[in-house]
Amino acid sequence: MKVFVDRDLCYGSAECAHRAPAVFDFVDGFGVVRPGHEETGEDPSVLEAIEKCPSQAISITDTPPPAPAPGQP
Repeated sequence: MKVFVDRDLCYGSAECAHRAPAVFDFVDGFGVVRPGHEETGEDPSVLEAIEKCPSQAISITDTPPPAPAPGQP
């Protein structure tokens, strides 16, 4: 299972980085998954970060979300 942060939903509360700092980082005002930690969907701290995310921006799935359209961040 892979972890994803939807930057369209994330509004920068940093709950993910607070609850699972080894997995999430706070970059440019958004929560992002640290490189090399995409496959950590079973980690209890990641599950807690998903549960506590106020914007519901974090998900775990087998399939990545679609890439943004050209010209979109």
